[in-house]
Amino acid sequence: MDDARMEVVMGLIMHGGNAKGQAYQAIQFAKAGKFDEADEAIEAASQELKEAHDVQTDMLTKEAQGEHTEIDLYMVHGQDHLMNAITFKDMAVELIALMKRVSELEDK
Repeated sequence: MDDARMEVVMGLIMHGGNAKGQAYQAIQFAKAGKFDEADEAIEAASQELKEAHDVQTDMLTKEAQGEHTEIDLYMVHGQDHLMNAITFKDMAVELIALMKRVSELEDK
């Protein structure tokens, strides 16, 4: 695998993994009632996903311009990390919203 392709794959894996980790941390903050910190961690996860998405968009743009990207297990693995991170972050946002609602109801 050439250096450019490895950079793409590692960008997907690294940013996807960081995003999932931030989303997980957000859930932990919310469980502890630290909703401001949870929101900050979700924002950090969103930024990591933006970085990963930028890597993916660049790859898709090159593909559209006729520069074919060979698909191998590394690329599939990178895409898998990204898609799992997106799903995990979306579910974390919903879970945190529910925890906030429960906390509000308990405070009444």
